[in-house]
Amino acid sequence: MLTALRSRSATPVDRAALERDAALEVQAVAASVIASDGHPSDAELRSFAVALAPWFDSLKDATPAKLRDSPAIRQHRAFPITPSPLFETIVTADAREQTTHAWRYYDGAMRVAHAVCAIDTTPTREELLAVDTLRSMMLRRLHAAEIERPTDSGPDPDGGRDADAKPVETLEDLLAELDKLVGLKAVKTEVRLLINLVRVENIRRERKLPVVDRSLHLVFLGNPGTGKTTVARLLARFYKVLKVVSKGHLVETDRSGLVAGFVGQTAPKVNKACDDAKGGVLFIDEAYALVTDSEQDFGAEAVATLLKRMEDDRADLIVIVAGYTEPMKKFIESNPGIRSRFNKQIDFPDYTDDELMKIFKSIGQASHYELDAGAREAVKKWFAAQPRDATFGNGRTARNLLEDCVTHQASRVVDVKNPTDHMLVTLTAADVPSPTSTE
Repeated sequence: MLTALRSRSATPVDRAALERDAALEVQAVAASVIASDGHPSDAELRSFAVALAPWFDSLKDATPAKLRDSPAIRQHRAFPITPSPLFETIVTADAREQTTHAWRYYDGAMRVAHAVCAIDTTPTREELLAVDTLRSMMLRRLHAAEIERPTDSGPDPDGGRDADAKPVETLEDLLAELDKLVGLKAVKTEVRLLINLVRVENIRRERKLPVVDRSLHLVFLGNPGTGKTTVARLLARFYKVLKVVSKGHLVETDRSGLVAGFVGQTAPKVNKACDDAKGGVLFIDEAYALVTDSEQDFGAEAVATLLKRMEDDRADLIVIVAGYTEPMKKFIESNPGIRSRFNKQIDFPDYTDDELMKIFKSIGQASHYELDAGAREAVKKWFAAQPRDATFGNGRTARNLLEDCVTHQASRVVDVKNPTDHMLVTLTAADVPSPTSTE
């Protein structure tokens, strides 16, 4: 963080002042995380005092008891919500002078926040939320000021280069990709909290501190087309960068890919799927179909084999099971082994009409199609008229609608003599099916 504050002056007085400013910012970041859950631990308060005592005489003899309700902690609780005056000054200077010092501040602040979370064996959810709020606040300000992150902004503790010295994905790359997904606000928050937790645990491992042995297998609950596979694929890449798995790929399967119709064939199918997914994530869609009431069904064998592989390959295999909410809840409760290994669930809500409109336009733009004003209004009405029942496909519905529109547009334009480029890439209201259409 100090590097971000050093601008042009190099006099000893200026450097001392800058170090003091940096210490004040570190104090604010650390205190905001410590105070976020309302129950700062003695270890957190003791570490806070020891780390900052060289800059603040009042902390040299401070005890956890004295610090717990002191202004040094309490006054910074809201720090992650609003840019600090110093951060604002750096951002303003960057925008004016085309520099990127604010990104160094950002990196330093995040290192401090994660280090604070790593003091206790397990950070609280409130502490992880404070870190996420701080990150989001700084990014909003940086993006508003149009300050692009430099490509040589320094080593990413969770990224770097591969064996061939080629640049690889960084955690910030993946977080930016997550942020760009349409909708899914609560899902994004849960994913970021999970990533923050893994980062904190990695810090503890690096420092040879004890880490709670927790399951990173997940349950995704929601209707079709709500982004479950997309997020699972992104999580696989997150886990690669965080060194949870070695490869970071995603293998998708369902009951048909795991359960056979004859004795002795199910276990090999499950083992094959796990072998293919090892080093990454095995994503099982409609996983509830593995459990049935039939005694002749081999789904139970598939579950038993899967649970064994999850234990045997726990160091390099993550499993995500997904499906409709209620059937999945019954699936989790059907077997104590399932329940113990899948103890974190993420709910994927249906997309709103506005979110579906964004998805529709995004898919269209990717295929170089544009909507005129009439088409935009017609598509909005089409989404609003669709019943939100079990057959509603969410994002898939948006994709299917676009394909229908493109088909109609092609039929319309083919009869036009010498159509312009604009006509070939523009969708009009005439290309949008009726809201009651069964096409």
